[in-house]
This record gives sequence, C-alpha cells and structure tokens, in this order.
Amino acid sequence: MSVDEAVLIGDLISMVKRSNIELVPAEGVPESADRGAEAIKARLKNLPSTPGVYRMLNEAGDVLYVGKAKNIKRRVTSYTNLNRQSIRIRRMIAQTVGLEIVKTETEAEALLLESDLIKRYAPRYNILLRDDKSFPMILITGDHDYPQIVKYRGAKGRKGEYFGPFASVWAVNDTLALLQRAFLLRTCSDNVFANRSRPCLLHQIKRCAAPCVDRISKPDYARLVEEARAFLTGDSQRIQQALAERMQAASDELEFELAAQYRDRIQALTRVQSRHETINAGLDEADVIALHQEGGQTCVQVFFFRGGRNYGNRAYFPTHAKEDGPEEVMEAFLGQFYARTKPARMILTSHQIPNRGLIEEALKVRAERKVEVRRPTRGEKKRVLDTATINARDALARRMSESASQRRLLEGLAEVLDLDAPPSRIEVYDNSHVSGTNAVGGMIVVGPDGFMKNAYRKFNIRRAGSGGASGGDDYDMMREVLERRFSRAQREDPSRTLGQWPDLVLVDGGKGQLSSALEVFQQLGIDDVPVAAIAKGPDRDAGREKIFMPDKNAPIQLGHKDPVLYFLQRIRDEAHRFAIGTHRAKRGKQVQRSILDEVPGIGAMRKKALLHHFGAAQSVANAGVKDLEAVDGVSRAMAKKIYDWFHPET
Repeated sequence: MSVDEAVLIGDLISMVKRSNIELVPAEGVPESADRGAEAIKARLKNLPSTPGVYRMLNEAGDVLYVGKAKNIKRRVTSYTNLNRQSIRIRRMIAQTVGLEIVKTETEAEALLLESDLIKRYAPRYNILLRDDKSFPMILITGDHDYPQIVKYRGAKGRKGEYFGPFASVWAVNDTLALLQRAFLLRTCSDNVFANRSRPCLLHQIKRCAAPCVDRISKPDYARLVEEARAFLTGDSQRIQQALAERMQAASDELEFELAAQYRDRIQALTRVQSRHETINAGLDEADVIALHQEGGQTCVQVFFFRGGRNYGNRAYFPTHAKEDGPEEVMEAFLGQFYARTKPARMILTSHQIPNRGLIEEALKVRAERKVEVRRPTRGEKKRVLDTATINARDALARRMSESASQRRLLEGLAEVLDLDAPPSRIEVYDNSHVSGTNAVGGMIVVGPDGFMKNAYRKFNIRRAGSGGASGGDDYDMMREVLERRFSRAQREDPSRTLGQWPDLVLVDGGKGQLSSALEVFQQLGIDDVPVAAIAKGPDRDAGREKIFMPDKNAPIQLGHKDPVLYFLQRIRDEAHRFAIGTHRAKRGKQVQRSILDEVPGIGAMRKKALLHHFGAAQSVANAGVKDLEAVDGVSRAMAKKIYDWFHPET
C-alpha cells in the first residue's frame, strides 16, 4: 500500500487548511437542481483527476455533503447528470453554490479524511453516526513496579497494556470485580499506594495482594500480573490449569487455607468465562457488525470479541435517507465508527461491502496492522452474525415502538397546551444553588427520540451574589439563563435554520418564573416561542403539578394518571437532576480549591511541593521566607513573593 502508515488523521485535516480552496461564485441560492448543476460545471475545468475529498457548500458556506473519490473530476462530473441522481442528491445539488476539494495520495487516504470530515461537519446529506462515546477498557499500567489494574476511557496516553473495548461501563466494572478476586491486583492510585502503612479493606476481603505493605514479594506480584495479562489475551485454560495444580499441591501439603484461596480464584475465573463466552464461535479478536433496516430506519449492532470472549454489544441508529440501502449504510458506518475506535483483526459484517478492499486498506492504516473484513455464509461465524442480526432487529423494533409512544405523548402535550403542532424540540430550564452560592442553570432538550443529551447546556450564573441575584433570587437567575441562551441563538441562528430554536420552552417553577421568562422574550423581541411553567404540587406532591401559561387565567391541572402528566414529570425531573448535578460538581471544585491557587506564580508542581513540605496550605501561609526557600523549586525571590502575598502589611 502506498499510504504512509505514519500519516495521522490530524495531518490529513490540516491539509484542508493548507490547500488552495476556490469557491465557485454564484448569485443567491439555486432555485433548481439545474442551477446547482451549473455551479458544479463551472468548477470542473479546475478539478484534478486524482484521489481526494470534495465538499458541497450552500450559499452560507455550510457543508451539505462530503464525498471521496479515486478520481475527483470524474466523480464530481457525475453530479451534473441529474437523471442519474436520487431525489436526496438532487435536493443537495439544488442547494449547492460552491465546492471545496482536498487532494490525497491514495483513495484509502481519501476515505480516512472523508470519515473525519463527516464526523466534524455532520453534513445534512451524508449518512451520519451521531454516537461519539468512547468505549471503556481495562488497563494494566506499565509505569510502576507494582502495576495497577483499572477501568480506563479516552486516549491511550498512559503507559501500559489496554484490553477491550467493552460495550458498557457495567461490563467492564463487572469484569474488573471478578478479575480482582482472581488475580489480586491493586486498583488504588500510585499516591495511595505510596502512603499506605497497613492493608486496606480490599486485602481483608481477598481482592488485593497488598503489595503496598509488602504482603507479597515483587516477583510473586509480577507473576500475578503476567497471569492476568495472559488471561485477558485468551490463554485462560493454561492459567486455570496452573491454579488447579497449585490448589492440589497446597491440599497435599495440608495447607488448606491456601488451597481454598486458589479455589476461590479458579471460581472467579470461571465466572468471568461464563459471562463472556455465551457467544464466541472460536473468535479470538473480532468485531461482529450486523445491520437491520425497516421503515426507512436502520439499527446496527456491534459485538466485541477479545481474547476469545464476548465483551458485550452496543446498538447504533445512524441517520440517513430512506432510499439508502443496507450496503451503503454499512460502508458509511464502518468508516465513521472506526474513526475513533481501533478495529479488530477481523470484522464480520451482515452485508457485503461494495468497496471491501478499499475499506480494508483504510482500516489497516487506522490499526497499523492487517484488518480482514468478511461476510460469512456458513459455519459458527455465520451463527454469531445471525445472533447479532436478531439483536439489531429487536433493538430497531423497540426503538420504533418507543418513538411511536413518544410521538403520541408529544401530540398529547400539544393538545393540552394548545400548540399548533407537536413540538420537535422542547427545552426545559431549572436552576440550582445554596443561598445564591455556586449558582448554576441547566437546560435539557427533549425531542421525538427522547432526551437529546448532546444538546444539554450548563450556565454558570454570573449575577448570583453580586446584586441582582444576591441571596438566591430564582427569578433573576432564570432571567439571566434565558437572556444568555436566546441572545446567543439570535446571533448564531437568526434565520432559525440550524435547529437551535425550540418549539416549546418549559421552566421549572410557577408564575414568578413564567413572568421572568416572558420578560426576557419581550426584551429580545421573541413572540413566537411558546412558554409554560410547571410548578410542583402542594408539599411538592407529585401528581398535583400545575402548568402555568401566559394566555390562561387559571393553571392547567391534569389527571393523576394522565400519560402527558407522567411525561412532564419525567422531563422536569431530568432537568432538576441535571441542574443539581452541575451545582454539586461546581461546589465540589470550590471545596478542592486552595488559598495557594490565588498566589501568582504558583502552579500545580510548586503547589504540590509546598503542600508536601508543609502539610497544609495554612502552614504555607504562616511560614517564613527561609522556611519557604527550603522547599524544592522555590527560589529566594519566589519565597519572598509568597511571603509578601500572605503578609501584605509587613
């Protein structure tokens, strides 16, 4: 393969910034696909016949579509023949006024860049995978004499060996708990390890060998680490056999307590295997990806197999046009899914990939090793794939059922509140504080598919305690949150085409909060966004909530068993949970702050050295210049500076 495997995706994206991009001039938004095709034709003469990525742009400069091509000129030329395009692509061409290109060395490189740009821009006319959550893993650290086994999520920046991915946090936590019983590896931080003087509770309940207090020798602990590493890489039978031999030897020597410990470890290993080998089909390292389509919607199920064990599965629901077939969706899914996740050595798919060789070449660059993409038609691998397909079908059925139920609730809410149509975006606001301190506002968003957590927002309330909201003025806090939210919406999306405007605003509270919201909307000149307030019942009794609206003299009170009431309670409680959680996090950060944080010139390392030397921040404040100078990394000038900060009058 001609692609330099050292090329990083960041380098590819930087090519966009370095490239000489020309935008096709056009007057106004195209009124027809013909006009869009003419805009594309005007660019053809300057297009190269090389691999690369192209972006279709509308008049505002927004990316409509990102595509890759082996021959950019030939591929873009095909858009000028409208008779061969789907309705969706014709619609895209009708909005196109310009085009940007980035040349690449190979088609595989173009595929990688295309996937990253789709993730970055989320173009309207591309197939989109919106779930960007990383997968949890198990890490055996490699930067300490006594390695730690922990749950890990994020970039692999810490030295050590990573095992996974696991489909969920629950799966990795459960596995970790069992591995602790089986191999007795420490889970404590290096700082805790260094400061222990006696064994902790984990040693008492036989989940740690207590290397921190020398209850196990370094060679013996290293053997436990090697056994855990071998087990996680699939060599479980050898480890179990070795433990069984040790158990028998201990029993023969009449060391029954030691034999019982080996027995417990064997049982823990057996439980790990039984939980993760329900479906394996002899798969050592593989991702099983199955797709099911129905009613213009798609579910993709991904099963993870590592070390011969099933590490769980996760369902995805990519956004795409109804006419997109399963093969097309599967190919787009693979490109975007592995933009953040390292591919397994083998990928089994339920549908044939049109450009399988290209996909394999691109994934090889991602994984830095060979990756095989297969569609089995018989045998055990086909059986596993069928199981994944059944899971995809069932997950899609559940989602469609939930969506239908959600639509009925939104229709009922529209009827109760006398809205013109069922809302597709509801924003719910709540505040949280303690006597005006650490005041925060929370905004949650609800739509036809449920809670839209990627749209949640937090607001650090600035006026709290400084005049308007001193002492905890909930009304002023609500005004500040709504002012900032909708002032920004007016700046960033004045035409209301980017999906940032709600169809309904709900505020937690009664008449006062409603009046605050109306004041803000009147001030900003917003008169077409419905607003309502939901107040808790007497004695905060759930089921007796009242809904206040600006054009109704009396509050609305729904029946105790009304599904719409349950729906309102659920979204109100979610807003409350989000606001409370944000407040607690902010308060926790404040508690952790030190008076040393306010001293100019004291960073994290110097602060750590001072606290290690003096034991407490107050002792630093009371120390003399000579005492401060004795700390590593503190010069005489810095010592004088610290002293003067705490003793300004001297």
